[in-house]
Amino acid sequence: MDTPMEDSHFRTMRLMYKFRDFFLPRKKILRELEIKPGFQILDFGCGPGSYSMVAARLAGDSGRVFALDIHPLAIQQVEKSASRKGLTNIETIQSDCATGLGDESIEVAFLYDILHHLSEPEAVLGELHRVLKPDGILSVNDHHLTEEEILSRITSGGRFGVSKKGKRVCNFTKL
Repeated sequence: MDTPMEDSHFRTMRLMYKFRDFFLPRKKILRELEIKPGFQILDFGCGPGSYSMVAARLAGDSGRVFALDIHPLAIQQVEKSASRKGLTNIETIQSDCATGLGDESIEVAFLYDILHHLSEPEAVLGELHRVLKPDGILSVNDHHLTEEEILSRITSGGRFGVSKKGKRVCNFTKL
């Protein structure tokens, strides 16, 4: 499947995300999802964890965020940030696709800024379909793709249908 980016590229991306998050906090984007305390959330392709940290606060102590990434530096960064911020409801998963999570165990899955990188998107979408609860939401954002490309890639396999197009994300439900 996919291979991790070079460490130097990851470090550059992490620095760019710090600037991005300063000017457009991730909380503004996640507001479109109406995350509630107790939610089980999967941040697929979490990178340095910008969304994971915010989601962990929104899900509260009764919720859990599973931050998945293929890159070992991403996993290390998420664990370091979670520890520094006192967030005990984040669990990291190092993988390119398989989550190890139970069937229909997740309320919300993020696929942010990663769809354009996936070499086997159907395998990833299959895994996300498996772990999402029947009324779960797959939330997608990728500034490298047009809205039409996102809609086509997510709905073409017949697993997901559009539920809501927000200002910054497209949300999908299981079919």
